[in-house]
Amino acid sequence: MAARSGLFNWGGNIRYGTDVVERPGSIEELQQLVARSNRLRTLGTGHSFNRVADSDALLVSVAGLPTVLELDSAAATVRISAGLRFGELTGFLDRHGFALANLGSLPHISVAGACATGTHGSGNGNPALAALVRAQQRVGPDGSLVEQAAGEPDFDGSVLALGLLGPVTELTLALVPSYQVRQYVYDSLPFRALAEHFDEISAAAYSFSVFTSWRGDAADQLWLKSQQERAAGDCFGARPAAGPRHPLPDGDTSAATEQGGVPGPWQARLPHFRLEFTPSNGDEIQSEYFIERAHLPAAIGALRAMSDVLAPVLQVSEVRTIAADELWLSPFYRCDRVALHFTWVLDEPAVSPVVQELEARLADFDAVPHWGKYFHTSSARLAELHPRLADFAALVRRHDPAGKFSNAFTRECGLG
Repeated sequence: MAARSGLFNWGGNIRYGTDVVERPGSIEELQQLVARSNRLRTLGTGHSFNRVADSDALLVSVAGLPTVLELDSAAATVRISAGLRFGELTGFLDRHGFALANLGSLPHISVAGACATGTHGSGNGNPALAALVRAQQRVGPDGSLVEQAAGEPDFDGSVLALGLLGPVTELTLALVPSYQVRQYVYDSLPFRALAEHFDEISAAAYSFSVFTSWRGDAADQLWLKSQQERAAGDCFGARPAAGPRHPLPDGDTSAATEQGGVPGPWQARLPHFRLEFTPSNGDEIQSEYFIERAHLPAAIGALRAMSDVLAPVLQVSEVRTIAADELWLSPFYRCDRVALHFTWVLDEPAVSPVVQELEARLADFDAVPHWGKYFHTSSARLAELHPRLADFAALVRRHDPAGKFSNAFTRECGLG
């Protein structure tokens, strides 16, 4: 057992309700721990900005379980231990000629944690990371091992599950052949062009991001991660960057993945940040909302209209795209979405009223919050936004009737 008083996560505004953290060294030890505990939550790499992983009794990390890395070349899948981080997986896959179809901004987070909360990368054809899961193993409330595979009953309700069905121990992920990516960065993309030509801009590359403060007439940066070489020159009015860029205006560009159209392996280009760069710990709050693509032009206007409200607490905002999936609790359930991400300063009293106003302005667009980020959306509104939320809550009640894996956050969200 490891314990730290006043345990924090990356979202430094969150202090967990307990400092008791168990790190079992085997699946059998984890099974015994779960069976004898009354309440517990599974802790990933701590990259959450609300109390989704909190517990007032016990936190369990699966990072100490034996490493599993089993490639099935014929099936194009890989079986991995749940505590593995993306940065530990991607090099192994590339060396064997395989890849994940997409990656998030950070290679430092755990695969299981990313899948459990709906973490995503970007690209019109790229779904969230949980959509890559083809099978999983987890520990049920009685300590038994539960195996599930795609196509089995309730599988689509059990992958993106916020830890409410028990600690995940292993995952099997779908793979594609390894590929090369070139990253191009442009400065000053006019908001008018983004609104009027969004479909063309977001389709211009394999992965797409816009970074902005929502002030002025143009977004600060356009990042295109492409599998093909792009022609020199402007891109919808945005100018090619004269040198490397960081998403933050004053960020250290050496931490960003290589730009300038230099080809490189997928795992060295799709994330925004290099694996050897250690992300900041606790100096920000993050929120993220997902809207239908058709709403983006109007949402751009709404966000620009409140730029003076956002400015005192906003570090940077990012726009991305995510493809639809079939996962019950996913913000992308049967709907292609645009992501509106906000990195705030670490000052919750100042950020909270801004987030409330932001949610009010985005309400007309049925904005769905990210499960692992900071939001105020009510349980009633979450039930309206997630058509399978009631089905998921019923699934949780069937598998964990005593609520061993729930916490105050999940109950307040109506999830069990």
